[in-house]
Amino acid sequence: MKEVVIISGKGGTGKTSLTAAFAALAENAVLADCDVDAADLHLVLNPNVLRQSDFSGGRLAAIDPHTCIGCGKCAALCRFDAIALDGPGNDVVGKTYRVDPIACEGCKVCVAFCPVDAIAFEPAINGQWFVSETRFGPMVHARLGIAQENSGKLVTLIRKEAKRIAEEQNKTLLLVDGSPGIGCPVIASITGADVVLIITEPTLSGLHDLERVGQLTRNFGIRTLVCVNKADINPQMSEQIAEKVQQQGLTVIGQLPYDDAFTKAQIMKATLIEYTGGEIAEKIKALWRQVVYAAG
Repeated sequence: MKEVVIISGKGGTGKTSLTAAFAALAENAVLADCDVDAADLHLVLNPNVLRQSDFSGGRLAAIDPHTCIGCGKCAALCRFDAIALDGPGNDVVGKTYRVDPIACEGCKVCVAFCPVDAIAFEPAINGQWFVSETRFGPMVHARLGIAQENSGKLVTLIRKEAKRIAEEQNKTLLLVDGSPGIGCPVIASITGADVVLIITEPTLSGLHDLERVGQLTRNFGIRTLVCVNKADINPQMSEQIAEKVQQQGLTVIGQLPYDDAFTKAQIMKATLIEYTGGEIAEKIKALWRQVVYAAG
């Protein structure tokens, strides 16, 4: 089984739209949406959810109001101002302390120093992950809860489950919509991949972000390809990106023009390959053939 991961240095470059188009072209594949901070591959592929599970990426403190004696030691030690004296009273005090789960960072200091062991350290439900079926095959994806952060654990879980399904169903390809940027979610998205395709755009910020994410993939020794999307909106910058990519030892395998068919296809909940058979579709097909060849 080969694994192809599509990433970008920033959001909004067209990464997910191209991943959806590749899904329409891929054969015998499992899909994984690892951009869990802003997962939207499901908006195009309209999956039928087969299984849903909670995801816990850490633990949070919770004060038992029946046991709390209102000493205030937890609030004094909390460096995140996550504990306040506004909990319900009990037989000992009129008010008890309460942990704000949004502000709590799960450092466990209050748990360790509570003199009456009134603070539990419980698993936090940070979101849900799903195993679904799409018109292009199985897909594993997720949704983070409000104000929840992604440390990379959820991305790793999604990739692991997608690989398990691929092995179970004898699939030959794992197609991953990776996280943007260079942080932990991106590292979790690309580790061990056969090929990474970076989608960038012809802007100064696009060039800067491409340099950073390109350095990241080189550090991991992963075969890295580059596609410049909306290349015709700034041809000079597109050429500058091509030169910079060559200097970094990466490979530009395509430049796609701006085309509002991408937006129109999204409105129709369709991939661009399904929506149109025009020039842009042919360019994407050629791009996909090069990605498949690079993956071996």
